[in-house]
Amino acid sequence: MRYPVVIYPNEILEKPAQEVTVITDEIVQLLEDMRETMIAHDGIGLAAPQIGKNLRMAVVEIDEESGLFELINPEIIEASGSDIDVEGCLSFPNIYGTVERAKEITVRYFDREGDEYELMATEYFARAIQHEIEHLDGKLFTDKIIERIAPEDLDAYTEAHQDD
Repeated sequence: MRYPVVIYPNEILEKPAQEVTVITDEIVQLLEDMRETMIAHDGIGLAAPQIGKNLRMAVVEIDEESGLFELINPEIIEASGSDIDVEGCLSFPNIYGTVERAKEITVRYFDREGDEYELMATEYFARAIQHEIEHLDGKLFTDKIIERIAPEDLDAYTEAHQDD
């Protein structure tokens, strides 16, 4: 099922999400629905609060080669380095800006089977995961924007900074 994306301002976006205590068939279905919703809205990540569900769950798929990551109760346990790049968000249509994030992270999470994993992510993948985990913490990327970039300037900015 495809959900509508919650658009800011909506209080669920600024509320810490509740931990998933039991992985039920409904939770597994919600993960599938989140992926379908993310793809339908041309996103690379989606957190449960963005579809109105106050649960610590997110999906991230930066490209087909990397594949889909379903993150239940994710937490960053290590972070290093620093990187500034452009971000946008499905809950903030047409708002883009540069945001500083860790360049490399290790995240601990559970999958749909209830198995615990640790994943090391770098660069763009690390950025996407950090963005989604902040949604689960009730934090917004707009609070971290260093420089706003108008939608019509996005392609030019990206091209000019592709080697950064």
